[in-house]
Amino acid sequence: MVESCIVKISRSIILCLGLLLAACLPARLAKPGAATPGVAPATPASTSAIQETPTAASTPGANLPPARTNFPSCEPAAGLLPFKIASAQAIEKPTDAPSMRLLAKQHDLFIGTATDPGYLQNDSAASQLLAREFNMLVPEVAMKWEIIHPEPERYDFSRGDALVTFARQHGMAVRGHVLVWDLQMPAWVTNGQFTRQEWMQILCTHIKSVVSHYRGQIYAWDVVNEAVNQDGTLRNTFWMNKLGPEHIAMAFQWAREADPNAKLFYNDNGGEGLNPKSQGIYALVQGLQQTGVPIDGVGMQMHTSLGGAPPAIELSANMQRLAELGLEIHITEMDVRLQYSTSDNETKLAQQADIYQQVLSVCLSVHNCKAFLTWGLTDRYSWIPGFTGKPDAPLLYDKDGVPKPAYFAIVKLLANQ
Repeated sequence: MVESCIVKISRSIILCLGLLLAACLPARLAKPGAATPGVAPATPASTSAIQETPTAASTPGANLPPARTNFPSCEPAAGLLPFKIASAQAIEKPTDAPSMRLLAKQHDLFIGTATDPGYLQNDSAASQLLAREFNMLVPEVAMKWEIIHPEPERYDFSRGDALVTFARQHGMAVRGHVLVWDLQMPAWVTNGQFTRQEWMQILCTHIKSVVSHYRGQIYAWDVVNEAVNQDGTLRNTFWMNKLGPEHIAMAFQWAREADPNAKLFYNDNGGEGLNPKSQGIYALVQGLQQTGVPIDGVGMQMHTSLGGAPPAIELSANMQRLAELGLEIHITEMDVRLQYSTSDNETKLAQQADIYQQVLSVCLSVHNCKAFLTWGLTDRYSWIPGFTGKPDAPLLYDKDGVPKPAYFAIVKLLANQ
């Protein structure tokens, strides 16, 4: 009881200090121009190439996209069928045994992780662990462009369908990842030579086809991923080069047209605390809102390490100001690297547990923080060793699926709130 009170008081202090710190921040980045009153929603164009009236050129690296929100639309690729789960497949009910998902339900919180159908098909223990402990999943690669749209006229939904089916069978929500990113794209896109109108048609058709296929099955989409530099300006990405800053607003518009009920997110890493990048992200999403772009939330990836996590007071302040815009907040890809520490393993695991618990505690203290996901089910399936070339153990379970101190820290926090 005493411990529970201390936790609640600590959370209140962090939130109050965070609000004070946010109020003292420098002036926001420049706001975009106001939206034109009375602009009607875009109507679908014919399946022929998009025709757009040229607008003034935008400077790559500008802080905000132009104040235009009514872009020409398109139709999904012809012949594609919407996803449907076979009626004969009964939806299984999760166990009532103590688990993260059961405890998270008391907080109206999604607790989730990234996975791939290959992992689940070849590892029955991982499949059981996922179904028992989590109430949300996100495809690690199955919905990325190079997998789902490998050729101009060919879509491959098989891996994404397998994960959505698994989620439905086990009472889980799904985050769709990702519609617009400048990595993991097929060669026909990266090597393509097209006009601006043709690039618009390509991007629009891709978004409309993928989102329409999963219409009604996806809780939230990462519409645009990692578009902001560390200094808060827009990155000079593939799509920035092809379409300018407008590609961000275009993507959100087309995703909303394809599934009006899915929540639409901007997702990024390194802007979780208070720094120039988080200022740029805040200015971006605020500007999108002010010009009528349909954005519902911000994903904070939270790829971090021992000694590298944002201070709780800054994370709280950042979440709170986004919540005040009416945006939903998700921790979307959390992992905590150990490889940079020279401490003994027991100490590293204890410090890792503290970071996981701290981030979740802040999330629980902000009313619009609705999801907490890790990027990988167990250490066996973490992307970190392959990325850095060094062994690591950044997740809640070890390679054999045994819970680590971080898991128990999360369970304890959820149980005591």
